[in-house]
Amino acid sequence: MHKDRVTVVGCGLVGIGWTATFLAHGLQVTCVDPAPGAEARLREGAAADLRLLRLDDEQAGEAMDALCFEPDLAKAVGDADWVQENGPETVAAKRALIASISHAAPDHAIIASSSSSITVSAMQTEARWPDRVVLGHPFIPVPLMALVEVAGGDLTEPASVERAMTFYRSMGKSPIRLKREVPGHVGNRLQAALMREAFYLLQEGVASVEDIDLAVTEGPGARWAVSGPFITHHLAGGAGGARRAFEHLGPALQAMWSHLGSPSLTPELERKAIEGIEQSLTARGGREPGEERVHVLNAIRQAKNAFTERSTDHD
Repeated sequence: MHKDRVTVVGCGLVGIGWTATFLAHGLQVTCVDPAPGAEARLREGAAADLRLLRLDDEQAGEAMDALCFEPDLAKAVGDADWVQENGPETVAAKRALIASISHAAPDHAIIASSSSSITVSAMQTEARWPDRVVLGHPFIPVPLMALVEVAGGDLTEPASVERAMTFYRSMGKSPIRLKREVPGHVGNRLQAALMREAFYLLQEGVASVEDIDLAVTEGPGARWAVSGPFITHHLAGGAGGARRAFEHLGPALQAMWSHLGSPSLTPELERKAIEGIEQSLTARGGREPGEERVHVLNAIRQAKNAFTERSTDHD
């Protein structure tokens, strides 16, 4: 059975995460990045990310054997079935890089951009075959986060979007398909809305950085790991579900919307945030937030998988 030949273009944090994900699923992966020292950083980072996925030494070694670094872009994508692009986050850079990839890759290859904010329509205009350019935006840390946002642009064929959905599912991801393009896609827009209010609360002196973070992680954030905002709203209605929740909580929700803030990221607000973050990190007493995040994300992933398996067994 043929397995897709994958090329990862750009080996920063996201590119390394994609590389580890593809390797963990048994794919042959070629990576390309013009930055000095890119190959060494790639190999070190990919090995570390494979450990996040709980591969033992033998499994990780076999996966890393399938990794190839090719400094020449045209050669790197020359026989690819799938290209995951992770270049600089500007329209000009994305447009030029995708055009270069499309002129060197096979006609059947899909080019998926990891862009966190730019629409496909803005990136695909100079591609040789824009119909196969799609969005494939992940979240960090890529090996542990299941969400991938998938979309096409004005010139993308629907079959290419479907192919992307199928491919990412085969990588153990939970892709969502955007019905229409919007800058920032879905996840980052939701995140930006929350961050805007967090900065407003800090600006107005309502709570400290540490307490605002706790309000999320020990409050709605813990619920959102299991059920998103709409299912959470449904559950808030008890036996009456979402209809009861709208009747009971709708007016209060509307009133809160009218009081949400719109802060500006002034130097003073940035300074206040940085000072608060540093104080919060000090108060953690040596607990490294990156390590804690990885540990908890792994636990959540395992718990969700176990619940899904139990539910399937009971069907």
